[in-house]
Amino acid sequence: MEIIIGDKSNPFPQYGYLHTILSFKSQFADERRIDIWLPEGYDSKKKYAVLYMHDGQNLFNPSVGFHGQIWSVDVALQSLILKEKARPTIVVGVWNTGKRYQEYLPAPAFNLLSEELRSMILREHSNPGLRPMSDEYLRFLVEELKPFIDSNYSTLSDSSNTFVMGSSMGGLISAYAIAQYPEVFGGAGCVSTHWPLSLHLNDESLSWPFIQWLSENLPSPENHRLYFDFGTETIDAFYEIHQNNMDEVMHQSGYEDGNNWMTLKDEGAPHSEAAWKNRVKIPLEFLLRP
Repeated sequence: MEIIIGDKSNPFPQYGYLHTILSFKSQFADERRIDIWLPEGYDSKKKYAVLYMHDGQNLFNPSVGFHGQIWSVDVALQSLILKEKARPTIVVGVWNTGKRYQEYLPAPAFNLLSEELRSMILREHSNPGLRPMSDEYLRFLVEELKPFIDSNYSTLSDSSNTFVMGSSMGGLISAYAIAQYPEVFGGAGCVSTHWPLSLHLNDESLSWPFIQWLSENLPSPENHRLYFDFGTETIDAFYEIHQNNMDEVMHQSGYEDGNNWMTLKDEGAPHSEAAWKNRVKIPLEFLLRP
């Protein structure tokens, strides 16, 4: 599999180095581009934590970001590393595909819905054949991509140094990932988590089956860390009632706010890459603190 080393004449990323695999093939999911960000001074004699991030095209380069917007993860994380507020970390940006909704839709979030609500979701997406592909997507991450990264880069491959993070539906699949693979992922960042699944109906009945499932499947708070947040404008205005229910589950599951769990309300923030860029340092520091 060819790894393309970034051209330093390209202004992005602004910090660190980018390696790209244009087409990472999988037996579980569609092939896709993978961007691997290495922090300044990357040294193969040292070991690095790894953060896997969904929607990888929205992380480093505005020319490929959604509506030209990006999180600027390199700027945020490099600053935290230099200030010793985050451990040295490699970021693996996993690009999405045309099956984004299906791949990021946790199977329990859909399969445990009533038939009426499942039908509503199918109509909303004009796709009667829609089904969750989350389990296949996570097998791709865990069984194919992670071994490749650990074999080709100098990583700390244990769960305490392996993290997953995403926004919107990417927040949902991150929560599902740490619950399904607690032996792989030690932390999950769930940014503007799209609990209601729908863009039109905001009802607790849409999120409650998955939140209930999480209550029964969350990993041990002794060695796992979860971050959640939401804004209050645009579609993010939907999220507070659902996140409040999830916060109650976190309490009941033994997680301690500010220690191994954090939920942030970003007053006035919309659902956008620009908003996530503004606060990305917060989940990065929380998850990756030394």
